[in-house]
Amino acid sequence: MKKFDKERVLLALAGPVIALVAAIALTSVVLLASGKSPFEPYSLMLQQASYSDVQVLIINQASMYYLAALAVAIGFRMNLFNIGVDGQYRLAAMMTAVVGAHIALPSFLQIPVLMIVAMCTGAFWAGIAGVLKTTRGVSEVVATIMLNAIATSVIGYLTLSDHFGVQVGNNMTTGIMKKSGWFPGLDLGESVGEIYGMVFLAVLAGVLYWLVLNRTRFGFDLRATGASESAAAASGVDAKRMVLTAMLISGAVAGLSGLPLLLGDAHTYSLSFPTGLGFTGITIALLGRNSPVGIAFAALLIAFLDKASPALDYATPVAYEKEIATIMQGLIVFAVVISYEAVRVWGLRRQQKRVGEELAAAAANNNSPKEVAAR
Repeated sequence: MKKFDKERVLLALAGPVIALVAAIALTSVVLLASGKSPFEPYSLMLQQASYSDVQVLIINQASMYYLAALAVAIGFRMNLFNIGVDGQYRLAAMMTAVVGAHIALPSFLQIPVLMIVAMCTGAFWAGIAGVLKTTRGVSEVVATIMLNAIATSVIGYLTLSDHFGVQVGNNMTTGIMKKSGWFPGLDLGESVGEIYGMVFLAVLAGVLYWLVLNRTRFGFDLRATGASESAAAASGVDAKRMVLTAMLISGAVAGLSGLPLLLGDAHTYSLSFPTGLGFTGITIALLGRNSPVGIAFAALLIAFLDKASPALDYATPVAYEKEIATIMQGLIVFAVVISYEAVRVWGLRRQQKRVGEELAAAAANNNSPKEVAAR
């Protein structure tokens, strides 16, 4: 491998590593300030990760995080900040649950229909922000934040007993979905649990994400438009069309985010359905640097923090607040932003230094600067 290629690899790895180390260090400072051990919580959480049932929970949770982060990353590649993934995912899950509870088809048809419903719902909700941006110049950040709030109200309205709501105890649900729509998983035994079948769909989504962005003309146009709309327009790319298309695809992937849980376990949408998935996806996409492999590791890390942290409440002789994991997640966001900027500046200086060295060597060998640039 060339020296320059090695530097690029090191730069790509430096940001996430620095962010993680910084987050752990800052969390340790918080623990010290509260008069508790800065090391024991990490030991307790790592111990939890050795249990098979916790590992299954981590993998299942990571599949949802991964899809949400891919949705965010698609927007990032287009220089779009789709903060509305959370609303898109919840609305899509609710609509999918309603359709699944009222339509009964054979499994080989029911499951694809439910997936299409989820993708279309998410794409429609994200498309509103895309249309507003391309036709009226409304920031997608503002539009998607507002759409998150509207989605919450729409869900609340549609899940009333007068519409699609079914009261189960103190919880309002959409009713149990038909069994033909339950996505089969990998059963590892009663004491371990079941890995959601849609975990494998999440892996496939990551592969398709990489192939489309890096091996197709559409992916090149999308990345080019995100880097410079004017340059893309000069090469014949319709920037507005690409913005709308990116928002639609981002919303469609966001719509799939809730399906691992909905089709693999819950089989209904209720008030207890998890929220905040989209915002966690932003953290994961940033930490993974929009790379499908990087996002996978980041999703597993955040899922580990989520599923291993409850054990902190029951630690003896000193109990730790499980919110430590939430603090760490928040600190990761700050550390990611700071570390990536530091790595970017460092990389730029390294590149300038390398070019300066080559120009000096060229001058010594009587080569022209154009010959150096051609290298």
